[in-house]
Amino acid sequence: MAAALALGRRGLGLCAPNPAVGALIVKDGVIVARGWTKPGGRPHAETEVLREAGAQAPGATLYATLEPCSHHGQTLPCTDAIIAAGVGRVVYAVDDPDSRASGSGAQILTDAGIEVTRGVLAEEARRANLGHFFRVTRKRPMVTLKLAVTADSYVAGPAGDPRLVITGAAGNGLVHIMRAMHDAVITGIGTVLADDPLLSVRLPGLEDRTPLRVVLDSDLRLPTLARLAATAARIPTLAIAGEGATEARAERLREARIEVARVRRDAGGRVDLDAALELLAARGLTRIFSEGGPRVAAGLIGQGLADEVLIFTASDPLGRKGVLGLGADTTALLGGPTHYRLAETRMIGADRLTRHERVP
Repeated sequence: MAAALALGRRGLGLCAPNPAVGALIVKDGVIVARGWTKPGGRPHAETEVLREAGAQAPGATLYATLEPCSHHGQTLPCTDAIIAAGVGRVVYAVDDPDSRASGSGAQILTDAGIEVTRGVLAEEARRANLGHFFRVTRKRPMVTLKLAVTADSYVAGPAGDPRLVITGAAGNGLVHIMRAMHDAVITGIGTVLADDPLLSVRLPGLEDRTPLRVVLDSDLRLPTLARLAATAARIPTLAIAGEGATEARAERLREARIEVARVRRDAGGRVDLDAALELLAARGLTRIFSEGGPRVAAGLIGQGLADEVLIFTASDPLGRKGVLGLGADTTALLGGPTHYRLAETRMIGADRLTRHERVP
């Protein structure tokens, strides 16, 4: 099952709105076929692995990271394909949260005389496809929040300072890989105005994996000369504004090939984060990578919307007063046992990466 989970990760960032599933077929103790969900969410991993197994499928064991689907959508149910192939046993990690499938796939296979084992590495599989689970059960995608800070916890120098380069080459490369494994990269208008980011994937061979770029822009202040606007014709870009943002500004951005959507505002007059995530989930997105600044980070962590928090800490300090990455209240939430737990600490080149997971 661990091998199937590794295969499934190949589809992260490519499969929305479907989950990224991995599957293996084993016969006589030998892996005879491997499959994973293909871009766009189809074909499913199970039909892919059955196609590769061919005549070796009868009597074999199929491992899948999610319960095989049993409902008729744009393709036939995977349960039908498994039964037709003559598979003798199915082992899967976790039930599908989709009410059209949850538990029914296992029952259909059992009724067909196939031995079914469920719950193998279930928590690992749930975390691997947390975006799918949340989109179905909470009507929002999962959110990975990334923040880079100096050794003394700053994300920027004082007003007027040039943009800080905080992480090294290894950390930057990892961030590009993470972008490629999500359905959208999101940032705030404050970061755009301060840093003019591109938010694309620029690793050799992965340039076509740049996801949708999203700017939280309550009053549509995004400059048409910004790099996001200048590249919007070839990289899909969405500005999420608050209700009441002027149509003239929206039209200016549309002329630059930027899509504009509006959602409700929060009590402070900014884009409501819950509403923005609901909008993205309704579009079929399951995994969001946040590269916003301190304000967006504080909002996502404070409202429990950041499911994974990645903090890259450089070895060098800023050495003077600047813009703190996280305020005291937000830092307390990350360190408190009821909200987040420290899941991992490791070095990425010269930078230290700490990963926090939200407590369910």
